[in-house]
Amino acid sequence: MAQQGTTALLAVVPAAEPLLELAAEVDARAVRPRVPAHATLLYPWLPADRLGAPELKRLRAALPVGPVAIRLTDVERTGGFVSVPVPELAAPASAARAAFPAQIPYGGRFGQDPPVHVTVALDADPEHAEEIARRAAAHLPITAEISALHAVVLTATGWQLLAELPLAP
Repeated sequence: MAQQGTTALLAVVPAAEPLLELAAEVDARAVRPRVPAHATLLYPWLPADRLGAPELKRLRAALPVGPVAIRLTDVERTGGFVSVPVPELAAPASAARAAFPAQIPYGGRFGQDPPVHVTVALDADPEHAEEIARRAAAHLPITAEISALHAVVLTATGWQLLAELPLAP
């Protein structure tokens, strides 16, 4: 469980919001309340008290220039975890991770450079996960454009925006 002051770098994907809604219809416990559809590029990132203008500048310098077109086409399921890969965000994620090499994504649970994905359901029972995956697949493909990344911090009231990082040319 993340502690207050934990930060992350996300790409919010509003176009994938219907996938979370259908997951909640099947099993409300499998979707985190008040957390929008997103792809995580780096979590955990720096502790909030170590994240300031120099770190944001270093991150901006590492990121690609210009919006990133994404196409969500596949559903993956492992046990109670259902996700949709976002391979188009692999390069920005790798660049962000390379800029902060001491920050190992997910504490190393999934390797040094895990695939980027939108989580649709987490900790669902297997029957519900299967139904969620089936329904999510029926809503694909989804296309969208990521024009900004978001640095967020976990507070006592949930995740809050620290900085928006436009991917402007």
